[in-house]
Amino acid sequence: MKKYILILFILFPILVFSQANKLIRQGLKAEDLEEQIRLFSEAINIEPDNLDAYFYRAVAKHNIGDFNGAILDYTKVAFKEPTADVYFNRGNSRYSLMDYYGAKEDYTKALELNKDFIEAKFSLAVTLNDLEDYEGAIKELEVPNLKNSAAIYLQLARAYNGLKNFNKALENYNAAVLISPSTRTFFERGRFFMSINYYKKANEDFNRAVFLEQGNLPAGFFRGTSFLLLGKFKEALNDFSALSEFDVTDFDAAIGLSMTYQGLNDMENAKKFFLKAKSVLLGLNPDKPNTIELFQDTYWYQKQFFVFNEFHEKMSAL
Repeated sequence: MKKYILILFILFPILVFSQANKLIRQGLKAEDLEEQIRLFSEAINIEPDNLDAYFYRAVAKHNIGDFNGAILDYTKVAFKEPTADVYFNRGNSRYSLMDYYGAKEDYTKALELNKDFIEAKFSLAVTLNDLEDYEGAIKELEVPNLKNSAAIYLQLARAYNGLKNFNKALENYNAAVLISPSTRTFFERGRFFMSINYYKKANEDFNRAVFLEQGNLPAGFFRGTSFLLLGKFKEALNDFSALSEFDVTDFDAAIGLSMTYQGLNDMENAKKFFLKAKSVLLGLNPDKPNTIELFQDTYWYQKQFFVFNEFHEKMSAL
């Protein structure tokens, strides 16, 4: 009898390990994320120290948007077996929660463990740009042997733009377009041109972006805006009308329509869409005063304030 008990004690951990790994394999094959989480959780219940189960459950939690849950699981793994992959993934979850300082810390740790981790280096640069540490972002990306890509050039352009070095910013935007002439690269360069008041060049890029992706709403909005600022009101009307029909609560499109109708001297429709934008904004912010500050979350207030302020005064006087 003692012999059989001894064999049982020897075999039990092996059986538990085998059962936990079987559940992990099932979880990795499952297509449904909730099912993955259930299977990985079962594996953890059987074998509480199974770090693979925690790691894969964290990945699944991140993919369903449970970023806090993912962080908890990654932290358990990092405590016992810190690796570059664990810190990188936890950094992604922290970034998704807009915890940029936490993400920066994790991406930095990942690079300490693996200095050749390109994805971590890129993600760190993006995070540094978000934190307005533009010189830090450039330092991460402008290194020898780093494979250049449109995404890297766009982040470099963003950093140089933040430093007001517009020539270097344009140089990198052009490089991104050259490597990958896509909706995104044309759109981002167009936004840059808008920011330095080069509306004609911006319009050309937004036209290319819309041509490559007909249903791209942001490109359509900015093309309409560039048309408006170039005084091409009929073209602007087409873009803003399409956006407003697609989403009747799009207050930026409604303001664009109002400003365009004002440019066409159609004050009846200008007033109509101005009041529509106000109604949407008051619905979202019932406690805000009915002044120009009501519009502080709009593109026009934030990026085209001089033009918008003059327009607002005229509309408010009607």
